[in-house]
Order: sequence, then C-alpha cells, then structure tokens
Amino acid sequence: MGEKTSFQLGVVGALFLSVASSVSIVICNKALMSNLGFPFATTLTSWHLMVTFVALHVALRFNFFENKPIDIKTVILFGILNGVSIGFLNLSLGFNSIGFYQMTKLAIIPFTVLLETIFLKKQFSRNIKFSLLILLLGVGIASITDLQLNFVGTILSLLAIVTTCVGQILTNTIQKRLNISSTQLLYQSAPFQAAILFVTGPMVDQFLTKKNVFAHKYSNVVLGFILLSCLIAVSVNFSTFLVIGKTSPVTYQVLGHLKTCLVLGFGYTLLHDPFTSRNIVGILVAIVGMGLYSFFCTHETKRKQLGDHSSIPQVREKDSSTPLLAGKDGYQDKENHESKKLSKISLV
Repeated sequence: MGEKTSFQLGVVGALFLSVASSVSIVICNKALMSNLGFPFATTLTSWHLMVTFVALHVALRFNFFENKPIDIKTVILFGILNGVSIGFLNLSLGFNSIGFYQMTKLAIIPFTVLLETIFLKKQFSRNIKFSLLILLLGVGIASITDLQLNFVGTILSLLAIVTTCVGQILTNTIQKRLNISSTQLLYQSAPFQAAILFVTGPMVDQFLTKKNVFAHKYSNVVLGFILLSCLIAVSVNFSTFLVIGKTSPVTYQVLGHLKTCLVLGFGYTLLHDPFTSRNIVGILVAIVGMGLYSFFCTHETKRKQLGDHSSIPQVREKDSSTPLLAGKDGYQDKENHESKKLSKISLV
C-alpha cells in the first residue's frame, strides 16, 4: 500500500513539475522571441539540451542518480529521432499557418493511439476515446484560427507527427523494457539530441527567419533570458521523460494540451494577448475533456486492481486442495501474471 501511495505521489509530482516548467518556459521564450527579437527556436533548443546534459552530469558526479549503460545503437537512434522530430515541428510551424500547426499538434494524440493499438496491442476503451475527442475539440476551438494548406507544409507536418509519436512511444518502451529511469535515459540520449540540433539548428533557423544566429547582437538582457530559458529547460526535459515514464505517451499529450490552455490564459493575464469568447469556450470544453479522461483512467485502473485482487482467493483455494504440486504451479502462475502486468505499464 505504501509503494502504491508513493507511486501516486510521484505521478502527481511529475505532472505538476511538467506543467509548471512548461508554462514557465513558454512565457520566457515568448518574451525572448517576441519582445527581445531572438527568433532562433531550434538553436535555442540545442542549447537547452546541452545545459540539461551538463546539469545531469553534475548530478551524476554528486551521486544523485546511478548511470546505467544502454546499448549505444539504441541511444544514438533514439537521440537522433527526438532531435529530428523537434526540427520537423519547427519547420512545420515555419511552412504552415498557426492554425494548421495547431492541427498538427492535435493529430499527435489520435496517431499515438493508432500506433499503440496496432504495434503494442494496447486497448483504449470507448470512454477514453470519447474524452480525448472532447479534449481535442476544445483545444481546436481555442487555438485554431485558420487552416491554410500547402504541399510542403503538409509533408513536414506528417513527418513531425510520425517522428514525435514514435519518439514518445520509444521513451516509454525503452524505460520499461530496459528497466531504466527517466533520468538515466535522458542523460544517455541528451548529447545526441543536442548534437543533431546544434548542427542543423542554425541552418533551419536561418532558412525560416533569414537571419544568422551567430551574427545576432546579444545584449545582456537577451543573454539573461537565454540563460533563464536554459535553466528552466532542464526541468522541462527531465519532467517530460518522467511523465512519459510514469504514465503514457497519450497522457503526456493530454497534459500538453492542458499547458496550451494555461499558456493562453497566462498570455492574456501577463502579456495582454488578445482573448476572445471563442478562446474561453474552447478552454472550458478542453477542461471537461481532460476531466473526463482523468476520471475514466482512474476508474479503469481501480477496476483492473479489483480484478487482480479477486483472483487471489482462487489461487489460495487451489493451493489448499493440492498443497505440494499446485503450490509450485500457483506460484509460477502468479509470477507470470505479475510479469505480464509489468510489461503492460506505459510511460515531451
């Protein structure tokens, strides 16, 4: 019971850390890019990952976590995939309207559900699918303003969706199958993510903004905001891996849309962004969808736990009837059952 309570507190803490750090970095980056004229998003992300790796390396030196070797091929491919997905998302934003970019982000949830259903044989109930539909409808109402299509932008959006979904599913799968923590996986993969973005980031940013990041004039204020953004990013990157590890890729995407609603609200409150009745209605609908998703997930989890407990008396009854042979078989059945349960737990 104590382990269960500790796990639940860990999930709540991970969710809170993810929301708080993500909303903070969005507000910081918006001030940096919109108000201070620093538009180099992809290059900034590479700096985020570099600082994250340095911070984790210092934590490792002070024995805050234990480094666990992972197959180098797996780490490299995983790191490159995540780095490429960030690049495709930024290119999608550059080639598409804001509305179509928001549609791209919304499409990540149903595509993740589709991939997990086909390849991981994961089952999603009708209630879960219904709550996700309500959530996506609300976020769409709140954030999508226009839908201008073009061929190149559409291809880039599809690539962004595929690489993001696969990257987040792998984040979950690698942690579970290799029995490693989110910190260990992030520490191993961050250098490769940073490297791919450090090499390609300036080119992507120059292509999108027609400006050179190395020729930019860096004032003390700009440098201060870049440093603040990098420090917050340590928490963002850590909490992303933590949330996906403790919950699932779909739950992480649901959380991401909660952040979108909060960012819209904070943008209006702190930065005086335009805010219409459509935004309010959309946010309220999205909140209803998130509430339903949370309720149905909790209800189904409790139902599974009750089903597990109800099977225990049957095992005991079998043990009492044939104590020697059935006792060994019953123990083996329980071990297999627990192994299957662990293999089905799921983990931006």
